[in-house]
Amino acid sequence: MPAVTTEQPGFSSSDLRRRGSVAKQLARGLCQILVLPIVGSTALRGALTGRDRSFSATMEWLALLPGLPGQYIRRAYLTAVTEGCGDETVIGPGTLFSSRRVRIDHNAYVGPHCDIGWAHIERDVLIAAGVHIPSGPITHGVARLDVPIRDQAGDPRKVTIGEGAWIGNGAVIMADVGRHAIVAAGAVVTKPIPDWSIAAGIPARVVRSRLDQAGVVRA
Repeated sequence: MPAVTTEQPGFSSSDLRRRGSVAKQLARGLCQILVLPIVGSTALRGALTGRDRSFSATMEWLALLPGLPGQYIRRAYLTAVTEGCGDETVIGPGTLFSSRRVRIDHNAYVGPHCDIGWAHIERDVLIAAGVHIPSGPITHGVARLDVPIRDQAGDPRKVTIGEGAWIGNGAVIMADVGRHAIVAAGAVVTKPIPDWSIAAGIPARVVRSRLDQAGVVRA
């Protein structure tokens, strides 16, 4: 009995992958052209209202774009105006950004309805829905009692999510998360989480190491 194949007549699997890669490159190039007016508008408004505020306002309406076109447009815009946005990165709908100093590396996934400040999200990171990553724990000052908190300068800091880490739904991340670490849903990270750790709770604490779970012997 002949083997069943899903390949199209006349095309090998490598041909199909190559054609898919070319199609993605063309889509990326088209989106880079389409966002040029948006990038220009962001720069003009930034001169009047401040760059981060202009950027955030633009991302608010780009966040409304659904489906694959929305992903491509958001990625092209972030590539143009931030510190970087890698190929194959996915930015879910409804996700907002407050700082142009954000960097998102190759093949990272940021789920829908997240809130991202000054952060470096490294390659292959998984961020579930509703995750908040402010620019560190001190985004506003509170020392003066005669000035509203919203008008007091804070001490923004970059938060790094290490390569291959997984952040669960609704977590709040105010400190660095190590490479290949896991942060449980709803956790609040106030202190750095080591590589390969699993952390949970409010505030988040390391509950075990993934290396121990995998049976890796450590010196």
